[in-house]
Amino acid sequence: MKLTTKGRYAVTAMLDLAIHYQGDPVVLADISERQSISLAYLEQLFAKLRRFGLVCSTRGPGGGYSLGRPAHAITLVDVIEAVDEGVDTTRCGGASNCQGMQRCLTHDLWAELNEHINAFLSGHTLGDLVERHRRRATAAGGEHVVAFERSEPAAGERVS
Repeated sequence: MKLTTKGRYAVTAMLDLAIHYQGDPVVLADISERQSISLAYLEQLFAKLRRFGLVCSTRGPGGGYSLGRPAHAITLVDVIEAVDEGVDTTRCGGASNCQGMQRCLTHDLWAELNEHINAFLSGHTLGDLVERHRRRATAAGGEHVVAFERSEPAAGERVS
Protein backbone atom coordinates (compact mmCIF):
# COMPACT_ATOMS: atom_id res chain seq x y z
CA MET A 1 0.00 0.00 0.00
CA LYS A 2 1.23 3.46 -0.76
CA LEU A 3 -0.17 6.25 1.37
CA THR A 4 2.51 8.90 1.34
CA THR A 5 3.42 11.57 3.84
CA LYS A 6 1.38 14.06 1.82
CA GLY A 7 -1.88 12.22 2.50
CA ARG A 8 -1.07 11.54 6.16
CA TYR A 9 -0.05 15.16 6.78
CA ALA A 10 -3.17 16.48 5.05
CA VAL A 11 -5.44 14.35 7.27
CA THR A 12 -3.45 15.33 10.39
CA ALA A 13 -3.58 19.05 9.55
CA MET A 14 -7.30 18.93 8.76
CA LEU A 15 -8.00 17.14 12.03
CA ASP A 16 -5.94 19.73 13.93
CA LEU A 17 -7.95 22.48 12.21
CA ALA A 18 -11.25 20.80 13.10
CA ILE A 19 -10.22 20.35 16.74
CA HIS A 20 -8.86 23.86 17.26
CA TYR A 21 -11.39 25.93 15.33
CA GLN A 22 -13.34 27.94 17.90
CA GLY A 23 -15.00 30.61 15.79
CA ASP A 24 -11.86 32.36 14.57
CA PRO A 25 -9.73 31.09 11.69
CA VAL A 26 -6.82 28.86 12.66
CA VAL A 27 -3.36 30.03 11.65
CA LEU A 28 -1.23 27.54 9.69
CA ALA A 29 1.81 28.44 11.80
CA ASP A 30 -0.05 27.11 14.86
CA ILE A 31 -0.89 23.83 13.09
CA SER A 32 2.72 23.63 11.93
CA GLU A 33 4.00 24.02 15.48
CA ARG A 34 1.52 21.61 17.08
CA GLN A 35 2.00 18.89 14.46
CA SER A 36 5.68 19.42 13.57
CA ILE A 37 4.88 19.88 9.89
CA SER A 38 6.79 22.43 7.83
CA LEU A 39 4.82 25.65 7.33
CA ALA A 40 5.80 25.77 3.64
CA TYR A 41 4.52 22.21 3.19
CA LEU A 42 1.24 23.05 4.94
CA GLU A 43 0.79 26.07 2.66
CA GLN A 44 1.08 23.79 -0.38
CA LEU A 45 -1.39 21.27 1.08
CA PHE A 46 -3.91 23.93 2.10
CA ALA A 47 -3.83 25.51 -1.36
CA LYS A 48 -5.00 22.16 -2.74
CA LEU A 49 -7.53 21.65 0.06
CA ARG A 50 -8.94 25.12 -0.64
CA ARG A 51 -9.33 24.38 -4.36
CA PHE A 52 -11.48 21.38 -3.40
CA GLY A 53 -13.60 23.46 -1.01
CA LEU A 54 -12.45 21.56 2.05
CA VAL A 55 -11.10 24.70 3.71
CA CYS A 56 -11.81 28.42 3.47
CA SER A 57 -9.16 31.05 3.96
CA THR A 58 -9.47 34.46 5.56
CA ARG A 59 -6.81 37.04 4.80
CA GLY A 60 -5.44 39.81 6.93
CA PRO A 61 -5.09 40.29 10.66
CA GLY A 62 -6.90 37.50 12.44
CA GLY A 63 -6.87 35.50 9.24
CA GLY A 64 -6.25 31.82 8.77
CA TYR A 65 -8.26 28.77 7.80
CA SER A 66 -11.57 27.22 8.71
CA LEU A 67 -13.32 24.12 7.41
CA GLY A 68 -15.13 24.60 4.10
CA ARG A 69 -18.01 22.41 5.26
CA PRO A 70 -18.97 20.65 8.50
CA ALA A 71 -16.43 18.13 9.79
CA HIS A 72 -18.98 15.32 9.51
CA ALA A 73 -19.32 16.09 5.78
CA ILE A 74 -15.59 15.71 5.05
CA THR A 75 -14.46 12.12 4.57
CA LEU A 76 -10.85 11.05 4.87
CA VAL A 77 -10.88 10.01 1.22
CA ASP A 78 -11.96 13.59 0.33
CA VAL A 79 -8.85 14.95 2.06
CA ILE A 80 -6.48 12.39 0.57
CA GLU A 81 -7.82 12.84 -2.96
CA ALA A 82 -7.68 16.64 -2.67
CA VAL A 83 -3.91 16.53 -2.20
CA ASP A 84 -3.46 14.31 -5.27
CA GLU A 85 -3.10 11.11 -3.32
CA GLY A 86 -4.61 7.92 -4.50
CA VAL A 87 -4.34 4.83 -2.38
CA ASP A 88 -3.50 1.95 -4.67
CA THR A 89 -2.07 -1.40 -3.63
CA THR A 90 -1.70 -2.78 -7.17
CA ARG A 91 1.61 -2.53 -8.98
CA CYS A 92 -0.13 -1.45 -12.17
CA GLY A 93 -2.37 1.35 -10.92
CA GLY A 94 -5.40 -0.77 -11.76
CA ALA A 95 -4.48 -1.14 -15.45
CA SER A 96 -4.18 -4.95 -15.19
CA ASN A 97 -0.75 -4.95 -16.83
CA CYS A 98 1.12 -5.82 -13.64
CA GLN A 99 3.47 -8.43 -15.06
CA GLY A 100 4.77 -7.28 -18.39
CA MET A 101 1.56 -6.55 -20.18
CA GLN A 102 -0.38 -9.31 -18.42
CA ARG A 103 -2.48 -9.35 -15.28
CA CYS A 104 -0.44 -10.75 -12.36
CA LEU A 105 -1.66 -13.68 -10.29
CA THR A 106 -2.54 -11.48 -7.30
CA HIS A 107 -4.07 -8.52 -9.15
CA ASP A 108 -7.63 -9.27 -7.96
CA LEU A 109 -6.45 -9.57 -4.36
CA TRP A 110 -4.80 -6.13 -4.42
CA ALA A 111 -7.72 -4.59 -6.31
CA GLU A 112 -10.09 -5.92 -3.64
CA LEU A 113 -7.84 -4.47 -0.92
CA ASN A 114 -8.09 -1.10 -2.71
CA GLU A 115 -11.87 -1.33 -2.47
CA HIS A 116 -11.70 -2.05 1.28
CA ILE A 117 -9.29 0.82 1.92
CA ASN A 118 -11.44 3.19 -0.12
CA ALA A 119 -14.57 2.07 1.75
CA PHE A 120 -12.80 2.52 5.10
CA LEU A 121 -11.56 6.02 4.25
CA SER A 122 -14.95 6.96 2.79
CA GLY A 123 -16.70 5.70 5.91
CA HIS A 124 -14.75 7.91 8.31
CA THR A 125 -15.07 11.68 8.58
CA LEU A 126 -13.14 14.42 10.29
CA GLY A 127 -16.12 14.71 12.63
CA ASP A 128 -15.66 11.06 13.65
CA LEU A 129 -12.00 11.72 14.43
CA VAL A 130 -12.83 14.89 16.40
CA GLU A 131 -15.32 12.92 18.50
CA ARG A 132 -12.74 10.17 19.07
CA HIS A 133 -10.21 12.82 20.16
CA ARG A 134 -12.73 14.37 22.57
CA ARG A 135 -13.59 11.00 24.12
CA ARG A 136 -9.90 10.21 24.67
CA ALA A 137 -9.24 13.66 26.13
CA THR A 138 -12.23 13.35 28.45
CA ALA A 139 -11.26 9.81 29.51
CA ALA A 140 -7.73 11.01 30.23
CA GLY A 141 -9.09 13.89 32.31
CA GLY A 142 -7.87 16.37 29.72
CA GLU A 143 -9.42 19.58 28.61
CA HIS A 144 -12.46 19.23 26.39
CA VAL A 145 -11.74 21.05 23.12
CA VAL A 146 -14.77 22.38 21.29
CA ALA A 147 -14.78 22.60 17.51
CA PHE A 148 -17.61 24.67 16.08
CA GLU A 149 -19.08 23.72 12.74
CA ARG A 150 -21.08 25.82 10.34
CA SER A 151 -22.80 24.64 7.22
CA GLU A 152 -22.29 28.10 5.66
CA PRO A 153 -19.17 30.27 5.97
CA ALA A 154 -19.53 33.63 7.66
CA ALA A 155 -19.93 36.71 5.47
CA GLY A 156 -16.63 37.61 3.85
CA GLU A 157 -14.95 34.40 4.99
CA ARG A 158 -14.24 32.77 1.61
CA VAL A 159 -11.24 33.93 -0.31
CA SER A 160 -10.75 32.56 -3.80
